[in-house]
Amino acid sequence: MVTAIPDSAIDISLKGGRVVGSDRVLNVLIELANRPNGVTLDDIAKTVRSPKTTVHRALASLCRAGLANRDGRGHYILGDEFLRLAFSHHESRPDHLRVQPILRQLAERYEETVHYAILDGPDIIYRAKVDPSGGSIRLTSTIGGRNPAHCTAIGKVLLSQRLSTLGDVKKWAGSRPLTRRTERTITTAEELHHQLELVRERGYGVDDEENEQGVNCIALPYYLSSPQVASGAISISALSYRTPLHELVDDVTIIRAIVEGRSDENDQ
Repeated sequence: MVTAIPDSAIDISLKGGRVVGSDRVLNVLIELANRPNGVTLDDIAKTVRSPKTTVHRALASLCRAGLANRDGRGHYILGDEFLRLAFSHHESRPDHLRVQPILRQLAERYEETVHYAILDGPDIIYRAKVDPSGGSIRLTSTIGGRNPAHCTAIGKVLLSQRLSTLGDVKKWAGSRPLTRRTERTITTAEELHHQLELVRERGYGVDDEENEQGVNCIALPYYLSSPQVASGAISISALSYRTPLHELVDDVTIIRAIVEGRSDENDQ
């Protein structure tokens, strides 16, 4: 996913005094990022307020580097090399650092433990964790630790994007049993398939004391590198007596806004 850069970014670069050659190339590159469907030489020249010959030279430099291409309509677009570099950089950034502010905000708001985890085969792996600042009782989960995907809210969220049919679920489960962790754990492919359908319908997953007695959880997908496929999921794991599951479900709109970065941290 290439994030569109607002037109104001171009204006700022042009207000700082005389525009040198490197600035022109950057202005052209920024304009291409704002035009996913492509743009003509004339339109770029008008936007960056430079002569067509100058813009053409900048485009030629970008094309030689693979950072721009010209399509069959004669429109310029971002090149594959630019996308490769952008995705490579994006994916190499430590995900735990990027999700940490979200985890802290949720932990402070709900005073419960918050996790970020990914799917790895039949398990989830915790990549980041934030405990609430107060409270004497905390969860024993650890970064790098694993839990079965079928009985965790995070696991259900991530499996729901990968297993669309009952056949998919059965193939994923294979011959191994779905381990019963508590009396509420689902242990059949049919039950899991039904749970995954509910996740797709609601947009979130829950664990109602299915993985650990006395602990419930709500989880939502988190998109680091693709707007379609979640790289992991963020969950609030709460002690049932302290924060009942229905309270988290009732607050799912607020939780989703925080996960998606649309919430004012001071909003109470």
